[in-house]
Amino acid sequence: MSETRNFAMPLLDAAQAQKHVTVNEALARTDALAARQVLSRSLSVPPVSADDGAGYIVGASASEDWAGHDGEIALYLNGGWDFVAPWAGSSVWIVDEALEARYIAGAWVANQLAGSVGGANLFVRVVEIDHELDAAATSTTPNIIPDKAIVVGVTGRVVATITGATSWSLGVAGSADRYGSGYGTAVDAFAHGVTGQPQAYFGATALEISSDGSSFTGGRIRLAVHLLELAPPSIA
Repeated sequence: MSETRNFAMPLLDAAQAQKHVTVNEALARTDALAARQVLSRSLSVPPVSADDGAGYIVGASASEDWAGHDGEIALYLNGGWDFVAPWAGSSVWIVDEALEARYIAGAWVANQLAGSVGGANLFVRVVEIDHELDAAATSTTPNIIPDKAIVVGVTGRVVATITGATSWSLGVAGSADRYGSGYGTAVDAFAHGVTGQPQAYFGATALEISSDGSSFTGGRIRLAVHLLELAPPSIA
């Protein structure tokens, strides 16, 4: 039995018996692939249970029923695993990471905004953390801004009421209000800090949340850094 070129759909043979089996197999595969969605790319061993039609990108050094299918799309169809080899330019939405990945030069690449034939890339992504405020006038996050990132802006949302301060400012060391000031302390208050012009950071950098009035005594903020990253051409 022959197959279609791109999706390896089974084709009917002349005078084939049980034609509905082949047609239903092709329809099931088409339905799963047309969704352009996989649940995860982090697994190298098949999940213990899966819903019919569920898809995964097979992780490195895969084993059990996924052995030998690293990087392929694994579809759970009719009680078993079916595999589709990705093609250049194919893309899927990865549910557990909330991002899109595209198959480029033999690998799945996430967050690509633009690329060149020689392998240069421009990536756009959002780095997000939940930050518990220190009991102090200034609370510093981990180094959430990556080295050589070009930051378009930083946003935030209060997810647990901020106590102690009457309002707060968002910035970095040496520029306490780069991403805004006078933000509210109640749950659902938000920060919308647009950089006046894209700001490049030459080294991993932390954000600083500064209190207005008294020092912080508690609270939690969900912070998101909206940024661009560059990758140079490859040698291949």
